[in-house]
This record gives sequence, C-alpha cells and structure tokens, in this order.
Amino acid sequence: MNRPFNMPDEFVEGFMKAGESLWRSLGWAPKADGDGADLGAALNASGRLAELQAGHLMRLYQLTEHVMKSAAGVQSDGGIEPARGDRRFNATEWRDNAAYSLLKQCYLLNSRYCVDFVEALELDEKEKHRLRFFTRQLVEAMSPTNFIASNPDVIKLATDSEGQSLKAGLDNLMADLGRGSLTITDEQAFEVGKDVATSKGAVVFENELFQLIQYAPATEQVTARPLLIVPPCINKFYILDLQPANSFVRFAVEHGLTVFMVSWRNPDASCGHFGWDDYVEHGAMRAIEIARSIAGADKINVVGWCVGGTILSSALAILRTRGDEQVASVTLLTTMLDFREPGDLGVFVDEEGTRQRELTIGNGGIYRGSELGFVFQTLRSKELIWPNVIDNYLKGKPPERFDLLFWNADVTNLPGPMYCWYIRNMYLENNLREPNRLTMCGTPVDLGRVDLPAYVLATMEDHIVPWRSAYRTTGLFSGETRFVLGASGHIAGVINPASKNKRSYWLSDQRCDDPAAWLAGANEKPGSWWNDWIAWLQPWAEDRVPARTQLGSNQYPSGESAPGRYVKTKAN
Repeated sequence: MNRPFNMPDEFVEGFMKAGESLWRSLGWAPKADGDGADLGAALNASGRLAELQAGHLMRLYQLTEHVMKSAAGVQSDGGIEPARGDRRFNATEWRDNAAYSLLKQCYLLNSRYCVDFVEALELDEKEKHRLRFFTRQLVEAMSPTNFIASNPDVIKLATDSEGQSLKAGLDNLMADLGRGSLTITDEQAFEVGKDVATSKGAVVFENELFQLIQYAPATEQVTARPLLIVPPCINKFYILDLQPANSFVRFAVEHGLTVFMVSWRNPDASCGHFGWDDYVEHGAMRAIEIARSIAGADKINVVGWCVGGTILSSALAILRTRGDEQVASVTLLTTMLDFREPGDLGVFVDEEGTRQRELTIGNGGIYRGSELGFVFQTLRSKELIWPNVIDNYLKGKPPERFDLLFWNADVTNLPGPMYCWYIRNMYLENNLREPNRLTMCGTPVDLGRVDLPAYVLATMEDHIVPWRSAYRTTGLFSGETRFVLGASGHIAGVINPASKNKRSYWLSDQRCDDPAAWLAGANEKPGSWWNDWIAWLQPWAEDRVPARTQLGSNQYPSGESAPGRYVKTKAN
C-alpha cells in the first residue's frame, strides 16, 4: 500500500490497534460474544474518567487564573512550562505574549491529561505501551508550533518575506510528496567517500552480501591481532567513519589496530531470497575467517553494533559450538540479544502483522528502507519529524547540512526472508536467549557457549535498544563481561569521540540480575567510553608487530579503494 512519506502498514495498523485497546478499556467495544458492551468495564472507566476530568478542569481553572494575574502584573506561580530540553517554545512570544502563553500552557496541560488518561486505563503492558506510543505521536502532532496560524516565528517570517517563505515551504512540501519522504537534511551536501567515509583503505573481499574493507595503518607498529567490525545491515557502516574528528575507525587505527569493516550490500530485487542464515554464515563468519587469514593472526577481536551485534553473537555461538577458537574477544555496542523489553519498536510487532509480512515478502521480496526509516523517525518524532516540518514547510527553509542526518537519510533495504525471520524469532518470540531453541546454519545456537571476554556497551537514552535490555547480555554469555553504560542515545552515545572528551559513562564491578540495582552501585566517569574500551582491549590484541605497507594478501588481494561501491548504492 502506497502512502505519503513511506508510512508503513505497521504504523497505520498500530494506530488502529491502539484505538481498539482504548475502546475496549473504556467498555465501549462489544463483548467477545457480540452481545452489547462490557457494562462493568464501562462503569469502571466512567469513574476513572470522571476523576481525571475533575482534576483537569481544576488545573484549567488555575491556569486561567494565573494568566489573568500575569496580564494584570500580579505575581503568580500557577503557570506550566515545557520540560527541560523542549525547544519548541523558545520564541519570546510564548513567554511575553499573553495569548501565546495561554495557548502554550493549554497545550501542555492537555498533553499531560492525555498521558495521565492512558496511564489510568486497565490494559496489559503491551497494549498500554502501544497506546502510550501512539498517544505521544498525536500529542506531538497537535503542538501549536506545527501550524502556521499559531506559530509566531512562522507568522513573523511570512510577514517579513511578504509571503515568500510560505511559497518556498509549499514548494518543499510538493517536492517531498513527489519523492515520498520527508527531507531531514541536505542530501546533496555530502558525498560518500569524499566528505564522509574517508578513511584510507581498500576492499579485500566481496560476495553477494558484503564487501570487506581493510583500512591502512596509521602507526609504524600494529597489534598482532586485528579488529573486525560488523555494523548493522539496516544502516550503512560509515556512521563509524563519518569525518576524521568523529571517526571510530580512525581512532582504532591511530591506536595501532588493523581494522577490517563489513560493508553490507544494499539489497535490490535480486537479493530478495537472502535469509538470516546467509547474513550469519556468508556474512559475519566469512568476514572473521578472511580477516584472520589476511592478518596472519592466531585470533581476531570483533565488534558488533545493534543488529550487527545480534548477527555477530549468533555467529560466535555457532563457532564455539563447532570448536572454532579464532575469536579472542567480542565487543557489543547497543545490541539486544534478549528481546523481552524491546522498547518502542515493540509496538509495531505482533503475530497478525508478522504473519502478514511473512505472506507477502517472507519467501522472497524486499522490505523497503524508506518504510523502516519512517518507523525510526517516529521513535523520535519531536526531534526528527516536526522540526523539519516546521522549517521545511512552514518557514520554507532549505534543509540543514549535517553529516549525521545525511547518514540517517541514506536508508538501506532488507531482504524479506531475513527481515521476517528476524522479527518473528527475536522481537515476537524472543527465541535467541533460549539455549538451543534456534538452529542456524545447521547448528543449534546457545549463547552460553560464547565464553569470550566481552565488552558490552549500552546507552542511557537509547530509544532503539533500551539499556536494560542490553544489560541482560551479561547473563547470556559465559565469559568475563565488562558492562558499560554510556550517556546519550543509540547513535550519539556510541559516536562520542575521545578527542572531545564529552559526556560520561557508568561502570561497576558488581553483577546482579536487576539492571536498576547495577546502576545504583555504578560509578560515573567523565569523558568518552572509547578510552575505556581501548584500554580494555589491549590484553586481547597481543603484542605489536611492524605494520604492513600492502593491504590484503595473495589469497585476498586489495581491490577498489575504500569505502567501496556497495556503500554508495542508494535504496530503490
């Protein structure tokens, strides 16, 4: 089904299911036997609703009284202010103009009422989580800053420009409707391989799934054991190599590591048959074998990020079961292996929707990256959707030039069979955490067989991999694990350059089942987790050896220059 801005079926269906949950909770939906409504539920709901409404009306009265006193110059403490960090109402009119101030505070008060209303409903946690999420979408969509007539900045700009800003905004809107997606950055401002993904290196292997990049050394001596990075296949790898100042790749090579990077292919129709096992065996496992061979090392160290970490962990469990010991240590960056609390992404996953996807693309086809990109934008709609709507369509501004948003907009497709298997077995049924429940590449998978030293990073404000879910990896692997909790979110918490020494991270030697108990006993350290990680890795990287001047090997000769052509392919 084609919808504006690549809105996927899961999003529309999620709204409908949230509405059904609301009607059922209020007793307005028919009973299961179709014989009228649930009177008991309706009476209970009526009581809760009356109590909430009474409190809301009292707060509205107090707000009106506050505005009247403020207009008369009388000091009053009854006002409502946005949450810290909410920049929607930064214009002075929202504070100094009585009409705008009342509009802002009414919106904030009504938003609070909607949130309280949902929390008061008697629903199971999964249904309530879905209703919370879609209520938040509606609340954020209805902000007065999103409309021409109620945004003072928009009105002022339109007046000063004699309407030209509105005309430019309409042009921007029509262009985005034509392309089918919301523009979040200037997509012509960067070129992959020229402005981003600029670290020197070469492609030393490729198959239908990925290219393997080896980066040129930056030191005269390097560690004997190389580092292989397996990024997520739902995004492109160059988030780890945006620009020199914030490149994780550059940081690693400058600390004497020989770095290999998996660059996943952006699937087209010809790749519609690839499944999860292909990504594990012909992706991660093949890359491990080749990186070790080229380096001539006894073992290698590996890093996986997000779903790349899930693929990598699956591969390691298989290798350890087969008696393969060519990996010395594993680092997981914001990775979920236990999916019991999947965060907001879980609102899009249920049996009905998963079965529908299996019927349409489960045996062959492509899940479009533009649809997945829309889903990720809704997880942070206040930052990624509505500010762009205001700037692009209401103010008529050109999109900003920002490397991180350029990467975010550079979406990737997924093979249908791989996507459907992943959604069912991870998000829906949470099978990976159960020993030997899944068989991959002909081998039963038990994460407990991963007895390697492990560095597990989560981030405090992660909206994709909740840190408490990432913490549970410490109870799945059987080796010594160092769990680190970084500040910020899924991307900014990982890409936190050591040179800038910003933010902080939390550490603790204690191990307990409860993530909250771990955090209560953890110590906060200033700066980037990168420095902690590189120090942790040194014992597993072995002694230094002279750096090779030639990339690749006789068996795997170097080919095209990094970043290779796979990463430059745009999603259709």
